[in-house]
Amino acid sequence: MIKNLAALDDGLVSVSGWVETVRDQKKVQFVVLRDESGAVQLVNPRTTDAEGVVVDDEPATTISGLSQGSFVTVTGQLKHDERVKLGGIEIKLASLEVVTHAIPETPIAADSSLDKRMDWRFLDLRQPKSSLIFRIQTTFEHALRTYWIENDFIELHTPKLMASASESRAELFEVEYFDTKAYLAQSPQFFKQMAQSSGFGKIFEVGPAFRADPSFTSRHATEFTSVDSEISWIDSHEDVMQLHEELLVAAFTAVKAKHGEEVLALFGVEVTVPSTPFPRIPLAEAKEIVKSRGYEVPRDDDDMDPEGERQIAAYVAETYGHEFVFLTDYASSIRPFYHMRHEGDASLTNSYDLIFNGTEISTGAQREHRIDVLTEQAIEKGVDPAEIAGYLDFFRYGVPSHGGFGMGLARVLMLMLHQASIREVTYLFRGPTRLEP
Repeated sequence: MIKNLAALDDGLVSVSGWVETVRDQKKVQFVVLRDESGAVQLVNPRTTDAEGVVVDDEPATTISGLSQGSFVTVTGQLKHDERVKLGGIEIKLASLEVVTHAIPETPIAADSSLDKRMDWRFLDLRQPKSSLIFRIQTTFEHALRTYWIENDFIELHTPKLMASASESRAELFEVEYFDTKAYLAQSPQFFKQMAQSSGFGKIFEVGPAFRADPSFTSRHATEFTSVDSEISWIDSHEDVMQLHEELLVAAFTAVKAKHGEEVLALFGVEVTVPSTPFPRIPLAEAKEIVKSRGYEVPRDDDDMDPEGERQIAAYVAETYGHEFVFLTDYASSIRPFYHMRHEGDASLTNSYDLIFNGTEISTGAQREHRIDVLTEQAIEKGVDPAEIAGYLDFFRYGVPSHGGFGMGLARVLMLMLHQASIREVTYLFRGPTRLEP
């Protein structure tokens, strides 16, 4: 790997990578070679005859014909030289083998549109910023798993083909399934709760979820990676929020330690490890705060809208110096039937949305575990108990109080790195008009 060259003594080395640039000068040729770990400068002094005329020999002739993106293997003498801007090292070429040629005219450039870059995603991903995004994603997920495993959580892989909707009939992808119909899972919600009835106690999953949502915003996708966790023996949604913030602190700490300097260099962003506890604001109070800032949420229901999220995030940043805020106690009118309602006030739920840098990244709640109340709430929401009979069975044989959350992985990465679109941080994006590559 190119990143390992700086630690080596001067001497013979061999590396492979993509040709990034070629400077074909009269007396010397320079090539910048890049692999997934970094870039290095190659130097090839031109050969001259007795009269000082440049001779077309190898590897000079091959270098002159190299196109950007061609993949080559080279051997040569590694030399440390602090005058070399690219890492203080260079390789004086002895030989160069072209493994694969690239078409000279590349289909995308630095100023290409996002859609065009998505068409040629494998080329777009070659840039160092893209590589860093997915190394950050790996570190982030590993830190979450480390926390879960060290705290005795069980990892599950729930089905993504379902016989009925997990939340509602809206935003469902229907697929043919032999002689019947199936649906792509909107979330692992029902199966997470089954694990509580099964006595698993604390579980997690990182896996795909699907929403047939015809949205073309910068934060929506029809297929996304959902980070889910569910725990038993809770007293309220406060227990879920505490788990959620501890997980995020662990993940951000790991990302900052391993990639903080690179993030600052390539994205100009300081990764901030959030302090705990995160601010908590009841939704009704948050709406009043937003209104006092000159913005009234123009919705017919009781929910917050994107501009309201941005406004309350700005307030929290100004007041608490924090990038996160839990909006709590959502109205039951806009929450699923399985969210537990406040004792003494059925109009409110023991639930929250987590806002990060002005955008919702997660919904969490205490679940209703009493079968009679759960059935009643399902009917109230227009859900036929017969359609969710298997789910309701989970609660007929004894189940502890429990709760959990689902969080969009790509949204967290997008907001952490201050990117304008979720497509930038998704390996292969899926939306209403994109099924390729």
